[in-house]
Amino acid sequence: MTSSRTGVRIRFAYAPGFWVIAAAFLITMAFSTIPTPLYAIYQHRDGFPTYVITVIFASYAVGVMASLYLAGHVSDWLGRRRVALVAVLAEALSAAIFLIWSAVPGLLVARFICGVGVGVLTATATAHLSELRQVARPGEDPSRSALISSMVNLGGLAFGPLIAGLLAQYVSAPLQRPYEIFLVLLLLSAVGIALVPETVERLEERPAYRPQRVALPSSARPLFFASAVGAFAAFAIFGLFTSLAPTFLAGVLHHTSRLLAGVVTFAVFIAGAVSQAVFVRLSRPHQLRLGLVAMSVGLVGVAAGGLIPNLWLFVIGGVVAGGGVGLVFRGAVATAASLADPSSRGEVLAALFLIAYAGLAIPVLAIGLGIALLPAQVALLVFSVLILILVNAAVLRMLAAQR
Repeated sequence: MTSSRTGVRIRFAYAPGFWVIAAAFLITMAFSTIPTPLYAIYQHRDGFPTYVITVIFASYAVGVMASLYLAGHVSDWLGRRRVALVAVLAEALSAAIFLIWSAVPGLLVARFICGVGVGVLTATATAHLSELRQVARPGEDPSRSALISSMVNLGGLAFGPLIAGLLAQYVSAPLQRPYEIFLVLLLLSAVGIALVPETVERLEERPAYRPQRVALPSSARPLFFASAVGAFAAFAIFGLFTSLAPTFLAGVLHHTSRLLAGVVTFAVFIAGAVSQAVFVRLSRPHQLRLGLVAMSVGLVGVAAGGLIPNLWLFVIGGVVAGGGVGLVFRGAVATAASLADPSSRGEVLAALFLIAYAGLAIPVLAIGLGIALLPAQVALLVFSVLILILVNAAVLRMLAAQR
């Protein structure tokens, strides 16, 4: 089959193209969490304080937010394949920087570029997967594509720390080998993306560039705000387990295994993906109630595990909270999307994702500062209490609006 627009031979049909994009999305999201179990190694090597880890992590979240705002929508007129290819190549550049410039400034640059690529690819790949699936299986329920996209997203985030933890524990050069492997995988993903069908016709006359508009429907701002706070709180838990949890495991719980650090983060993220799949048939209110209970119980377990301290209580609490995060975030997205008509739905969701990624950065920076001023257990307790209050207020508001 040949593309009439470019003359380039397309080697994949729409159905296999769907899985190529899904694989590239999975690899990219896994790469984004590769540094999680490695932060403690960097810290031990260079001797920087714990709050520096939160700054490095926050640079990633800032990159995601900036790209969502500035470039999350450009695939609508440049084409899905081209934008996805640029995003994956940005991830490859990030991997190269990790390899050649591993001092703190290099880590900040590499994480920021990684965030930029992830922000662009998240919006682009989600749309591309939906469109490829619609052509390949026109009679299928569109929610199935959305579920696969969500599970690929969370599954990738889960597998990154697990892979890095395994390599760091059992392979030499733990600060090089994971990036070398993913550099190869990302470049292979780029080749695959180049051979996937395009689903958007490029416009002959490109519209004038503008950042992504963020529209908040005036008639539903309170409910939108509740959804956004729920997403903020959900991402704050993920932020904790992708930045400071490995350092907390080593410093407070006295478990220095690099593999354990990766396994714990893996378990928290995979719980979020699994909960969405297991409870997909529940109504939105039931998913929100179950997610609220799981997040609340899990946060109590995380805080108690840090105070006692007890490894198993901390880990089980994180896994239970992660399962709740999957349900609450899914409910928040569905609630926000229902507030707008189709012409403004993308803008509303853009606002939701921007606030969600703020939850990935701001609370983690705050707890990093708290650890510099307070005992780590106290900072973790304060974090857990604040997130517990936020998620209860947000979910109860969403539930009240759906009665």
